[in-house]
Amino acid sequence: MARILVAGGGLAGLASAVALADRGHEVDLHEARAFLGGRATSYQHQEETIDNCQHVLLRCCDNLLDLYRRLGVADRIEFHREFYFVEPGGRISTLKAGMLPAPLHFSGAFAGLRFLTLADKIAIARAMLAIRRERESRLDLDRITMLDWLREKRQTPGAIERFWRQVLVSAINEELDRMAASHGFQVFWLGFLASSEGSEMGVPRVPLAELYSRAPKVRVHYRSTVEKFVEEDGRIAAALINGERTTADVYVSAVPYERVAALAPGLGLDFTGWEHSPITGIHLWFDREITTLPHATLLDRTIQWMFNKDRGRYIQLVVSASRNLNEMARAEVIRLAASELAEFFPVVREAKLDKAHVVKEIRATFSAKPGLHRPKAATRFPNLFLAGDWTDSGWPATMEGAVRSGYQAADAVSTQIK
Repeated sequence: MARILVAGGGLAGLASAVALADRGHEVDLHEARAFLGGRATSYQHQEETIDNCQHVLLRCCDNLLDLYRRLGVADRIEFHREFYFVEPGGRISTLKAGMLPAPLHFSGAFAGLRFLTLADKIAIARAMLAIRRERESRLDLDRITMLDWLREKRQTPGAIERFWRQVLVSAINEELDRMAASHGFQVFWLGFLASSEGSEMGVPRVPLAELYSRAPKVRVHYRSTVEKFVEEDGRIAAALINGERTTADVYVSAVPYERVAALAPGLGLDFTGWEHSPITGIHLWFDREITTLPHATLLDRTIQWMFNKDRGRYIQLVVSASRNLNEMARAEVIRLAASELAEFFPVVREAKLDKAHVVKEIRATFSAKPGLHRPKAATRFPNLFLAGDWTDSGWPATMEGAVRSGYQAADAVSTQIK
């Protein structure tokens, strides 16, 4: 069995380390911070433990669910079958799978959605059939935007803004006119069409950090920064960690794409044109219950999702692809969020906001633009492999994509050292 060094303790690095350790390898995982989980983590804020941003998964995220089973935390995910769409003014529509088999399982609830017009629903149904028909036959989905495709399919403005945008911007963390259509296809095929269970939404019952507090069979080194891989004779000979040279048989780089050039300059990867897309999490604590809904997607406003974290008194709001909030002062973001939230839940106007906190993840994900060339796990060095949600995992920049990339790196290592 090989000695393997994994750089980066986010989901990609954690997944590759656990998978390789399960195959009998001796694995050391080096993480620069004092915790695992990367961008999907939690921390102490005053007397509260809060997530940097609410992260959710769908039942179709097979690799992420497998990782949770390996970590022994699968029972800490609560799945919801209902999706609540709330309009300004407070009217609620519920989308829930019915008794019909896929892909018709949403048809009954979909017909009853009050926030969409009949013309919207007819357009959406027509596009759903096109996704089913074109997902494997079209060759240009990585080269056009999702908005290009939706316009090609004559989607109504209401369908685009209130349905497609509402679902996809949150799922992919990018605007419709900036995301490759292939990513939109994947979300709707796996989450809404392929099976009747795939769309069930999993929300952790515990702070995110508790999901990643242990890595069975892996030696974890915290505050251990891999600064550079040392290249000698066409291989990686060592890693510089906190200024010291450490050797292994195999190395896995699971750091964000913007760090790769400094870590392994000999790879020669070209990230010209790559960009980040931000996510903003807004935490609000009120003196009373403002809603009994466990979660909701909020229509026609800046804030997109609401999660009820504690008896309707602690609310977490999420804004994906939140470029318009990047330069906004935190106090202004809080005022905007509280004002908009009151449009959906009027009791907010009477409630006292006890405290609030804003987390801006400026480099939350890579921008899933058309035309990106995402690298594979194997590299030009026979003993260096890549993992990360930005690699060619077959998924956009999601937790599932990160875990898939980690497992792909583990598979590539196994193939190389047979």
